[in-house]
Amino acid sequence: MTSAMRKLSISVPFDVAERLQHETNASAYVTQAVRDRMRLDALDAELAHQGIPITEQGVAEARARRAAVEAEWSPERRDALRERARQFTLDAAAGTPEQPAA
Repeated sequence: MTSAMRKLSISVPFDVAERLQHETNASAYVTQAVRDRMRLDALDAELAHQGIPITEQGVAEARARRAAVEAEWSPERRDALRERARQFTLDAAAGTPEQPAA
């Protein structure tokens, strides 16, 4: 934590309050969520600056295309890809170098 902290009082919907009650440090959880959103906003701004605007319609179309592709996957393929992504995340967190795809 930095020394330049500021205490805020906010109102949140019931479902969000319920979720935050399960966190040992709700302030850290909210801080990380806001920082994640700030990074996404910065990415959207950079993409727009490069001529690639992100729109709700474009996101919806991309999600629909992805869902159509994933619907064709077997449960085994879905599980294998989920495990591969999980392992990549664990390796990245541990600082393990990325392995080339087989």
